[in-house]
Amino acid sequence: MRLSIIIPAYNEKETIKELLKRVFKASSLNYQKEVIVVDDASKDGTAELLDDLKSRFDFILLRHPKNKGKGGAIKTALEKVTGDFVLIQDADLEYDPEDYPMLLEAISKEYPVIYGSRNLGKAERGYLLFALAGKSLTFLFNLLYGARITDINTGYKLFRTDIIKNLGLKTDGFEFCEEVTARVLKKGYRIKEVPIRYYPRKFSEGKKINFKDGLVAIWTIVKYRI
Repeated sequence: MRLSIIIPAYNEKETIKELLKRVFKASSLNYQKEVIVVDDASKDGTAELLDDLKSRFDFILLRHPKNKGKGGAIKTALEKVTGDFVLIQDADLEYDPEDYPMLLEAISKEYPVIYGSRNLGKAERGYLLFALAGKSLTFLFNLLYGARITDINTGYKLFRTDIIKNLGLKTDGFEFCEEVTARVLKKGYRIKEVPIRYYPRKFSEGKKINFKDGLVAIWTIVKYRI
């Protein structure tokens, strides 16, 4: 079996090297790894660092001439994936690749989509307002879609490849989370959540999501429900 790991990267010079180290070190059961990094027009030296890291790690490097956003980077990578399953991995160090086996063990015919939830178990949480905003978005989504998800904005999402490739994804930003979840459920697929570890970073460490992204997420939830 082959696991395609998509890593969207925008201005992650301080973390990308360590992240790749952890990704290639992490156990993934009996899965071979295909790692695809999408440099989303970084301006902090990430692009040059990735060129250097190519000689050390076996990954596919794709580039955007202009910044598109997380969703845009994922769509670009999906055109190149060859694995049986696709896992989204942020380029920071908030999510631990050592959780790969737990995610992979949960996937099945009944549950072809797995989310790693920060709200199950005892994962750390970051800024209080962001944690509350995430729970509010999840509550709104569940209310409108009749779902029982605990963490719609988790960075760890695992899909059977044929499913995510055929969803017709449109959005380019962080609202990818809301769009992909809405499309998965509207197609009739079931999502299973498993607890994961989480190590939140601060804005001073490169955290990028903001209040505007939250408003876009709300609109995305409503738009795909109509």
